[in-house]
Amino acid sequence: MSFTSKNATSPVAIPPVADKRPHELEAHGIKRTDDYHWLRADNWQEAMREPEKLPEDIKAYLNAENTYYDEMMQDTLPLQETLIAEMRGRIKEDESSIPVQDSEYLYQSKYEEGQEYSKMLRTDLDGKNEQILIDYNVEAEGQDYFVASGAATSPDHNKMLWAADTSGAEYYALRVRDLTSGKDLDYVIKDVGSFDWIDNEHIIYTRVDEHHRPSKVFRHKIGDDPKNEELVLEEQDPRFFMGLGRMLSGKFVDISIAMNDQSEHWVLDTSTPNGAPRCIEPRADGIEYEIDHQINDMHDRFIITTNAENATDFKIVTAPVDKPQRENWAELVPHVEGRMILSAQCYKHWVLHLERKNALPSIVIHDQEGNQTPISFEEEAYAIGLQLLPEYENNVIRFQYSSPTTPDQTFEYDLTSAARKLLKEKEVPSGHNAKDYVARRIIAKSHDGAEVPVTVLHHKDTKLDGSAPCFLYGYGSYGISIPAGFSTSRLSLIDRGFIFAIAHIRGGEEKGRAWYKAAKFGGKSNTFHDFIAAGEMLASENFTSRGQIVCNGGSAGGLLVGAVVNMAPDLFAGAIADVPFVDVLNTILDDTLPLTPGEWSQWGNPIESKEAYNWIAGYSPYDNVEAKAYPHMLITAGVSDPRVTYWEPAKWVAKLREFKVDDNILMLRTNMTSGHFGKSGRFAALEDSARTYAFALKSVGRA
Repeated sequence: MSFTSKNATSPVAIPPVADKRPHELEAHGIKRTDDYHWLRADNWQEAMREPEKLPEDIKAYLNAENTYYDEMMQDTLPLQETLIAEMRGRIKEDESSIPVQDSEYLYQSKYEEGQEYSKMLRTDLDGKNEQILIDYNVEAEGQDYFVASGAATSPDHNKMLWAADTSGAEYYALRVRDLTSGKDLDYVIKDVGSFDWIDNEHIIYTRVDEHHRPSKVFRHKIGDDPKNEELVLEEQDPRFFMGLGRMLSGKFVDISIAMNDQSEHWVLDTSTPNGAPRCIEPRADGIEYEIDHQINDMHDRFIITTNAENATDFKIVTAPVDKPQRENWAELVPHVEGRMILSAQCYKHWVLHLERKNALPSIVIHDQEGNQTPISFEEEAYAIGLQLLPEYENNVIRFQYSSPTTPDQTFEYDLTSAARKLLKEKEVPSGHNAKDYVARRIIAKSHDGAEVPVTVLHHKDTKLDGSAPCFLYGYGSYGISIPAGFSTSRLSLIDRGFIFAIAHIRGGEEKGRAWYKAAKFGGKSNTFHDFIAAGEMLASENFTSRGQIVCNGGSAGGLLVGAVVNMAPDLFAGAIADVPFVDVLNTILDDTLPLTPGEWSQWGNPIESKEAYNWIAGYSPYDNVEAKAYPHMLITAGVSDPRVTYWEPAKWVAKLREFKVDDNILMLRTNMTSGHFGKSGRFAALEDSARTYAFALKSVGRA
């Protein structure tokens, strides 16, 4: 089954053609005509909350594209069902987390067989007197979309905060649950972002504004009329978003104000819940820092991870609580170029930090005497996650380990004895033998000689003679690094003879901060060249061949896909762009959109700078569509998406249809009831993966 083999007894579906309604644009004296500007609804903010209010002509076009998608993918439905069954068969349905002690309780989450969502519960320390705190399956009843943003119990464990989004637009409603009665209080606080407890009676939360930006922090006393909330802090600069969280020491709430390359932190003393927060260090251009608090017999200090004083790959410093300003910072871990310090966290007697070198992470332990001990790992490519437990005086951590061939493992590590204990290994009910798969870390040379790490996974029986198709994934923006972890879903491709590869391209921080900075502003094209180099290397080394690669990326990774199919379309058999950021020039020129002001530190500000305008115009996928052949393409969107608005992929598809000169299939699938992250629920989300993989298989004639 492939897109080129038609069923002779059935008519070939005719793709929709969007109206052309010329719209004139001008910036820096440069005039452009955007024929598909009309797909941006004037009431987009309203439609984000209530998709049924989308204008009828736009709705009709998106529905027509969905119908075309359904027709073109109709013959893959049996395959999709098979893929879903396979992927579901690798999921342990009655899954429980490892209990975590917090005070006199053990807390854990649990899935039951057949259920989409988890429930949170707790028991006494002896495992008795189980109490269900919240069952998200119950809360999600009747909702097409449901995502909870976590829960937080009060310090006395008598109440719990929880919040959920039921549209996909990331507008969360916050509720307070009395854990004695099991019932929520009779009010809801709408449009919250982050939230936490100050003490047992006061909560603190951010709220998003009319532009969907978390710009205000409020305080509320439990039981009061929510209208009586008190404004604690407000951010006027639209480039900065606010967030918050209670520190593990319990002494402070940390309020962060940050954009991509600059940050500022304020702390609120929990012993004075109605007090005013104070600033650790005022923001400065290009200076980032994160904070944690440590108090014991020797110290009452903040532990700060920062890039100040040209610490490009970050260092760790300490600061006294009463004088936390930058002039009082003392170095704890020095800056080393190429070793990226990712985070630092504290117990009462320990500091732990996570670092990464050469695209591989590690955990480093600091004792009270200042000795540093790394936890070592042996595989060629792997991913780890660090988990501090809720009790501040702990001497035990947990960490999660996986690799492309090794399912997730959770270890307990005794900081005093260095004893490592395996607590749990992810069970694959349908079976998994790691020895059936081969994981490698190889290097691709980019256009300028940069060495790009590529993680490759394949079945041991797959022939490396150039005949295998390849699924090549990348992201490459905002300093986000893609871990080399385990995925049960991707085995469905690998078991069908695919090579699966992750290109750790510039724009991420796999090789340190310089790796990220090399793909900002005018250097953004390095991201695209790196990805193409990865594909070319995989072909030249006979993992695959040119024209046998299916590329995939989402959001800013969708920008990557859009750019590389413009630059090297014949390298790819297919391209999958999920909620892609492809109308870059128009979006970064529009400061009313939720994320735009904060994006200027990544791409440049094309409103003020003609140079930045030209950079973006040079690679923006929508603006660089040409009359040439493109690979088979599947593009997705979500009407409620506040991050990449639906009209970006819709406009891109309309323009591609107008210009492309091939007979390859181009499809747009818009989720009319959700946003950036597709379907919710652990099994419903498998449908999206099945569609993606069915398209990939069909693109290379293996469906």
